[in-house]
Amino acid sequence: MRRFLTVALFALPILFLAIFYVYPLLAIFRVSFSGPLSAVGAQAAATLVSPTFWSLLWFTTWQAALSTVLTVIAGLPLAYIFARFDFPGKSILHALLTIPFVMPTVVVAAAFMALIGRNGVLNTGLQALLALDAPPIQLEQTIWLILIVHVFYNVAIIIRTVGGFWSNLGPQFNESAAMLGAAPWQVFRTVTLPLLLPSITAAALLVFLFCFTSFGVILILGGLRFATIEVEIYRQAVSYFNLPLAAFLSIVQLLLTFTVMVIYTRMQARLSRSLRRRTRGLSRAPANWRQWVLVVGALFVTGIGLLTPLMALVVRSFTLGDQGPTLLYYQALGENPRQSAFFAPPVTAIANSLLYALATLAISLPLGVIGAYMLAQPRSRWAAVFDPLLLLPLGTSAVTLGFGYIVAMGPLRASPWLVPIVHSLIALPFVVRTFLPALRALDRRLREAAATLGAGPLQSWWTVDAPLLLRAVLISAAFAFAISLGEFGATLLIARPDRPTMPMVIYQALSRPGLINYGQALAMSTILMVVTAAALIAIERFRLPGEEEF
Repeated sequence: MRRFLTVALFALPILFLAIFYVYPLLAIFRVSFSGPLSAVGAQAAATLVSPTFWSLLWFTTWQAALSTVLTVIAGLPLAYIFARFDFPGKSILHALLTIPFVMPTVVVAAAFMALIGRNGVLNTGLQALLALDAPPIQLEQTIWLILIVHVFYNVAIIIRTVGGFWSNLGPQFNESAAMLGAAPWQVFRTVTLPLLLPSITAAALLVFLFCFTSFGVILILGGLRFATIEVEIYRQAVSYFNLPLAAFLSIVQLLLTFTVMVIYTRMQARLSRSLRRRTRGLSRAPANWRQWVLVVGALFVTGIGLLTPLMALVVRSFTLGDQGPTLLYYQALGENPRQSAFFAPPVTAIANSLLYALATLAISLPLGVIGAYMLAQPRSRWAAVFDPLLLLPLGTSAVTLGFGYIVAMGPLRASPWLVPIVHSLIALPFVVRTFLPALRALDRRLREAAATLGAGPLQSWWTVDAPLLLRAVLISAAFAFAISLGEFGATLLIARPDRPTMPMVIYQALSRPGLINYGQALAMSTILMVVTAAALIAIERFRLPGEEEF
C-alpha cells in the first residue's frame, strides 16, 4: 500500500507535464504536419530555402551568443565579489541584482526607456545642461540597446550560478599553488579557472538559452528591424494567423533549445558532483584597503550599470511631464476614461496578477516538492527520465507554450485557470532546483533515528523533514510567486483581454501614444518592481550562505 501511494504521488508532476506540456507541443506538431505529406514537405522545403528564414535564424543565434559573452564578462567580477567577501548590505544588494531576472521584459524595457529614451532622465538632463535641441543618446531600436538589456537581464545568472560554486571552493588548492611559487594571476589561470569552468559553461548555456528565446526585449526595443524566432512565431500566429508556419518555426526552435538543454543538464550534473566533493569556503570581510577599493569599485560600477535604470524608472514615474513631482500616473491606474464595459482599468491587472501568482504558488509548490523528492531518491529510476523532462519547460519558449495552448486547448482557452497553469510550468523547474539541494543535504540518519524511536513515515516527515526544509520551501514559494508576476510571453497569447496581468497592461500602455499612457506604464512597472523586490528580499532572508537557486 505504501509503495502504491508513493508511485501515485510521484506520478502527479509527470501527469501534469504530460497534459499541460507534452500534449500542447504534440498539437503543434499536428498543425505543422497536417494535410497531405507532399504539401507539408513543400512548405517545409520552401521555408528552409528561404533567405528570410536563415537570416532570422542567424540573427537569433549571433545576438544570443554575443549577449552571452558580454554577460559572462560582466558577471564574473561580481560573482567573485559576492563569493569571497562580506560587506554591509550584501544580502540586500544580492537581491536587488536579481530583480531584472524575474521581472517581465516589458518592465526592463520601460526602465531603460526611462533612463536613456528620448524623454529619459539622462537625455532630458543632458539637454538641459548642454542646451541641446535633440536628445544626445539615441539607442532606441538599435542592436546595442538589445545587447545591453540582455546583459542587464541575465547577469544575475552568472552571479548566482558561478558565485555559488565559487563560494564553495575550499582555499587549499590556491594555497598549495601559492606555496609552490605561483603568482596570483597564475593561481587563477591554472587552478581557479579550471575548477570554475563547468559552472561558467553551465551558466553561459542558460544565458544563451534565454537570449535565444528572447521575446519582450526584441519586440519592444528592437522594433520592426529585428526579430528572433520567438518574435516571428508570435507575429505569424497572432498578426497573420499563419499557424502552419508558426508551428514549423516552433519545432525548429524546440530542436535547437532541446540540444542546448541536454548539454546544460550534463554540465549541471558534472557541476553537482564536483560541488559535493569540495569543502565549503568562507567569505570574509576585505582584509586591506586594496580589497576594499576592489569591492567598493565593483559595487559602484554595478550600481551605475544595473540599479540606475531601476531608479530612473521610479523617478520618471513621479516626474514625467512638465508639472514637476506628481501622482497623476498612479491615480490614472484606477480610471476608465472611455467608460467601456469591456475595458479593464490598469489597477484591475494588479489584482489579477496577485491572484494568478497565488494560484501558481498553489500548483507549482506541491508539484515541485514532490518532484524534488522523486529526484532525491537513492538509485531512483525516476530521476533519469524525470530530471531532463522537468527542465524542458525552462528551455521551451513561453510564446511556443502559449501557441501550443491556443492550438490544443480548444474551448478551454477561455478558462482563467490556463494562465496559472502555464505560469506553473515555467515556475516548476525553479521550485525543484531551489528545493532539491536542501533535500539532498538532509542527513538521512535523522530519519533513521526517528524510525528507530517508532515514528511512521508521515510522522517522521513532519517532525524531521518539515522543520529543516521550511526555509527551502519559503524560498521556492517566493521564486514561484515572483516568476508568475513577471511572466509575459505566454500570458500575452492566452490571457483573456478582460483579465489582463500587470505585464500585459504595461505592454499595452507602451504600445499606445500619449504621455498619460507612457506614465501609466512607468507607474505600473514601478509597482511590479517593488512587489518583485519584496519577494527577492524574502529569498535572501531565508537563503543559506553559499546556496544558489540556478
